[in-house]
Amino acid sequence: MDKFRLSNVPADSQPLFYNKRRESLSRLGISYILDKYTDMARKSNPNDIPPIVTPHCFRHSKAMHLLQSGVNLVYIRDVLGHSKIKTTEGYARADSSMKRKALINASRPEVIDDIPVWQQDSELLSWLQNLGRK
Repeated sequence: MDKFRLSNVPADSQPLFYNKRRESLSRLGISYILDKYTDMARKSNPNDIPPIVTPHCFRHSKAMHLLQSGVNLVYIRDVLGHSKIKTTEGYARADSSMKRKALINASRPEVIDDIPVWQQDSELLSWLQNLGRK
């Protein structure tokens, strides 16, 4: 494992990923790698890869996947490193399938297994018959 370590740098302060000069990857370096591989993927699957893919797309996708899996927005905020929940709400917009599912669940009638038959309730029938008399 020592062959992968950077010389003269303590192991706990080494970057997880580094460039060919053995320095931490910059934002530009990450974008370059992402562009390189999305271009390659686009050649074999042109309809599956969007025209623009950025590191931010991965961040937004992860937030949406967590939300769709039912993870609480507070935990998503922590994963993304936001200090305010309002910032996270911008990432975690409900998609159309989540909206559809919520509407279906809200409109689904509650099924009661043991519904009494009112025609067989003699007490109720008697009360109803005497309702208009007096």
